[in-house]
Amino acid sequence: MKYKENINKNIFRGYDIRGIYPTEIDEDTAYTIGLGFGSYIREIGKTTCVVGHDNRLSSPALYDALIQGILSTGIDIVSLGLCTTPMYYYACIKLKIYSGVMVTASHNPKDDNGFKFAFDESGNCKGQEIQDFLAYILRGNFQKGEGKVSTYNIEDEYLELFKKSLNFGSRRVKVVIDPGNGTTSVIAKKLYEMFPIDLVVINGESDGHFPNHHPDPCVEDNLLGLKQKVLEVGADVGLGFDGDGDRMGLVTNSGRFLPTDYYMILVIRDIISKVSKKEFLYDVKCSKALEDEIKRLGGKGICYRTGNSYTKAAVRDLDLPFGGELSGHVYFRDRWPGFDSGLYAGLRMLEMLSHTDKTVDELAEGIPVYYSTPEIKFKASDDIKFGVVDKIGEYAKAQGYSYLDVDGVKVLFDDSWALVRASNTGPNITARFEAKTKERLEEIQKEFTSYLQNFLSN
Repeated sequence: MKYKENINKNIFRGYDIRGIYPTEIDEDTAYTIGLGFGSYIREIGKTTCVVGHDNRLSSPALYDALIQGILSTGIDIVSLGLCTTPMYYYACIKLKIYSGVMVTASHNPKDDNGFKFAFDESGNCKGQEIQDFLAYILRGNFQKGEGKVSTYNIEDEYLELFKKSLNFGSRRVKVVIDPGNGTTSVIAKKLYEMFPIDLVVINGESDGHFPNHHPDPCVEDNLLGLKQKVLEVGADVGLGFDGDGDRMGLVTNSGRFLPTDYYMILVIRDIISKVSKKEFLYDVKCSKALEDEIKRLGGKGICYRTGNSYTKAAVRDLDLPFGGELSGHVYFRDRWPGFDSGLYAGLRMLEMLSHTDKTVDELAEGIPVYYSTPEIKFKASDDIKFGVVDKIGEYAKAQGYSYLDVDGVKVLFDDSWALVRASNTGPNITARFEAKTKERLEEIQKEFTSYLQNFLSN
């Protein structure tokens, strides 16, 4: 393996490093990232880091190359081997070693891979930090040394954390779980069998080919098998998990997909009387139904930018009991250490059900009704996309519209909203719209997409 002078700059994205294996990311890339990571954390006074990898087919080779790069800088490594991203997070907490790298491409297609990484206690690198790290790598001034590797198995301590963080009631709930052949397959069945539930597992074999469906449980099309099995066995709920285990998708007892922002409403309804600080964070993509419900319950909602690295850090820094984002990341801090775990999010749903006779559909009754579009993508090169979003902001200001600019431009009306933002993961602009009526939804969608097209067609 060798230092890769022509490392692909496009893999250094908004929240992590991610690209296609082996054309955009290969072993030399991983080795080079290891050189940079080890050198950087050594310069800031660190001596040891934690590393783990998911079950993608390319992960073991990239993991080994990454380790070799880090070791050559004189940094010692605690190697977790195959694990979910939440297990990696907990190992960092338990060992009090906050520098680390997780080899994973999360919910991306099977041929992708990447690296989530943290230099210190501030958490996963994001935004400008990642671009600064790229610049650091390109300078090529790496430390030299001979680090050592020790292995660590976090599984038993991780399972014990779940035992301490959950309290099931008298009702025995029937659940179907779908690990999607992702990394949760290595622990999900064992974990869920620890609790008083009736468990059905589908797609539970670890297989980095992801042969049954794409490993993103927050896209409804990927949950068709889960829906079918919930109805077939008469389950109370269905839970799907993504490729590295930090996100969860939910199917109700009637086979209906329940988006993450609606799941968050159920959680907030459950915990608001039990927490002292009644403030909850959500990202700009979430439905106004969530904001409305937090207000109705007497709490305060905080609308924040999209991105797991950002939202998790904000929930921690603001000392909030709970928060999350539409993409499926949620952060419990009432009796959990605040990192995102799809398996824990699912068990909190089961715990809720165990204390009531209501179905998930019944628990979701009374949520304000809004009509919304999925995310709509518009091709826009990286060199123009932010400028185009600025034009939307100028338009909103000229029209006298109220808007937020915490992440792109979210234009706020009494009965609707329009969101236009530059993608942090590719050459796209994404838009999403929501309104109280279908007619109003069509109206605002037409207004903003028509204006947007003026700048994309040139």
